[in-house]
Amino acid sequence: MQKIQRPIIYFLIFATMFVLGGIQNTKGLILEKVQTDINLDLSQVGIMVSVFQVGFLLASLVAGIFADRKGIKAVMTLGTILMIIGLIGTGSAYTVAFFLGFYLIVGVGIGSMTVSVATLIPTYFKERSGVVFNLANALFGVGMIVTPLVLNAIFSHNISWRAFYIGVAVVIAIILAALMMFKPEQRAATEGQDKVSLMSVARLFKDRQILYVILFILFYVAAEAGFLNFFPIFYTSLDIAGMDAAQKASTAAYIIASFAFLFTIGRFVGGFIIYKLGERRTLIGFSVFALLALILGRLLVVNASYLMMLFGLALSVLFPTAQGIASKLTKQAGSLQGVIYVASGLGGAVVGLLIGEISDAFGIQHGFNLIFVFTAIITVLAMLIRTPKQEETKTAA
Repeated sequence: MQKIQRPIIYFLIFATMFVLGGIQNTKGLILEKVQTDINLDLSQVGIMVSVFQVGFLLASLVAGIFADRKGIKAVMTLGTILMIIGLIGTGSAYTVAFFLGFYLIVGVGIGSMTVSVATLIPTYFKERSGVVFNLANALFGVGMIVTPLVLNAIFSHNISWRAFYIGVAVVIAIILAALMMFKPEQRAATEGQDKVSLMSVARLFKDRQILYVILFILFYVAAEAGFLNFFPIFYTSLDIAGMDAAQKASTAAYIIASFAFLFTIGRFVGGFIIYKLGERRTLIGFSVFALLALILGRLLVVNASYLMMLFGLALSVLFPTAQGIASKLTKQAGSLQGVIYVASGLGGAVVGLLIGEISDAFGIQHGFNLIFVFTAIITVLAMLIRTPKQEETKTAA
């Protein structure tokens, strides 16, 4: 790799992950404002969440193959342009239809950029890809921490959520400018472009262990997205003595930020935890931890709401650990990355529809309880997943 390209690649990876983390962790806070701004009911909020994830899903279906055929730079350029258009359009929308349309574009852009970064890291950091993945996920977490606090400060000064989305579009334009200076190596740009197809992706599902991992990721994302998107609405609906709506909204924002802080701490130390426990034990242990943290937090949500943030710590290592196990189960790493993000997109889409519809019919507290079901499912799946023999032998030694 040329020395002049290395700083550009680092910037593209870390800046992109920071922005993606910020957008991911502010969807619930933004939608709570959009709900009153353009008069949405809870069912429509659920549709908004699902539309975003459907956009992510559509991008994930084709971005991995497109990156292999046309190159990482082409996919990432398309993703940044779509995000800029989508964010500006969403921030300017005053009707449900226009908001939905541009929100879908944002989801497609984020899906393209996420798959691009996931492909960029192993392409240019083969020997240290694990380290760079951990750092990238940590920057994702930093974005999750900082952005809700910035957004809360913006709201406290009566600045609209629309201005926030326009500002994020400007930041992504800077990433696009850096991307234009990125010159991929010819080998990296063309390697394997004739080897990836939809049929090769479909064949991955014949492996039972890969199927377990994909289902694990689907329900993991459903649990995480459900919490991040619906906890602010759930918490503000509670009858808490001595707290008005503004105080509850502020507390919910703080809990979301604290969730993200613990989530990031977990990602920073995740590599050490896996080294000590092994991937399978880590997956099982933290899945059980997540279920217990969620149960305890829900039981004490009125008097000790901050216990909910432990759910973030428990979830932190699950996705990268599952990804790590999956990468050892097949040599088709590129195809599997696309499938993994398809699963994550489906998980987010399903949770939006289910929680939205159940909340609209029976109340947000019943809808929020679906997150318990998703977390219980990933705990069972974690116990079914087996790591390759080599890794198990190494851990035992």
